[in-house]
Amino acid sequence: MSESDAIIEHFLDAMWMERGLSANTLNAYRSDLRLTAIWLSRQSSDLLLASRTLLLGYLAERSIEGVSARTLSRILSSLRRFYQYQVHHGVIAIDPTIDIESPKLGHTLPMTLSEHDVEQLLIAPDTTTALGLRDRAMLELLYASGLRVSELVSLTLEQINLRQGVVRLIGKGNKERLVPMGEEALERVVDYVGDVRPDFIRDHAVSTIFLTNRGQGMTRQAFWHLIRKHAARAGIRGDLSPHTLRHAFATHLINHGADLRVVQMLLGHSDLSTTQIYTHVARERLKTLHEAHHPRG
Repeated sequence: MSESDAIIEHFLDAMWMERGLSANTLNAYRSDLRLTAIWLSRQSSDLLLASRTLLLGYLAERSIEGVSARTLSRILSSLRRFYQYQVHHGVIAIDPTIDIESPKLGHTLPMTLSEHDVEQLLIAPDTTTALGLRDRAMLELLYASGLRVSELVSLTLEQINLRQGVVRLIGKGNKERLVPMGEEALERVVDYVGDVRPDFIRDHAVSTIFLTNRGQGMTRQAFWHLIRKHAARAGIRGDLSPHTLRHAFATHLINHGADLRVVQMLLGHSDLSTTQIYTHVARERLKTLHEAHHPRG
C-alpha cells in the first residue's frame, strides 16, 4: 500500500468509527481521494501538500472532461471532509478547500475557438457598410484585449488612448487595469471613431464609443445577437457568446507562451487560480491537435 493510500484508509477508518458512515459513502470518498491523489502526483504534489490553486486546477480539469455538476460537488465534499479531519487532528495547518465555492464549479467553460475560427469570425462583418465597420472594430477589440462584454459595450471615449493604443478599464472590485489594443484592433477602432461614429451620433452628450445606428449605446443583448449572426456567417457552429472571444484571447496567449500572471493581469482576475483554468483548456486543445494530426496520435 502506498503512503497516499495509507493516509486515505486511515481517514476512512476514522470516518467509520467516529461517524458511522455507510460503505457506499466510504467507497465514494475512497474513489474521489485516490483519483485526486493520482492527479496531484503528476503535479509533483500529494494530498497533504496540495494547495487551493492545485485543487482548483484538478476540479477545473474534471469539469472540462465533462464531469457533471453533481459529481464535482461530491468530489469537493469528499475533499472538504478529508481536509477538515486533517486540520482537526493537527496534520496540516490550513484547509485548502476552505475558500472553494462549489456552485461555481458546476459549470464547464463556454466553448473556445481555434485561431482559424477567430480569424473567420473577425472578417465576417461586411466592412463596406458603416454597421459592418462598427462590428469589425468591436470584434477585433474584444479578441485583442480580452474584454468582458459589459466592458466593451460601456467603453467611453475617455477610456481609450488611441495614440498609445491602450484601454483603461475599471473591472470587478473597482480595480483599474490598462490593456493594449493591438495594431489591428487599434486601426479598426480609429477608423470607426473617425469615420463612422460621427454619423451615428444623435445626442452629443453620449460618450459611449460603440453606438447603434439610432445613436444609442450598444446593449449586451444586442451585441450577443450580432456575434451570433457573424458566427453563422463565418460557418462557426456551437453556443457562441461574446465571452467565447475572451476565452479564446486567454487560451491563445497561453498557447503562444504567455506568462500566466500576465494573462491574469490582462483579464483583470483578482486570483491567479481563476486564470489557471486556461492552462487546462490549452492543454486539452494541444492533446486534440496531437491526436488529430500526429501519425501515432
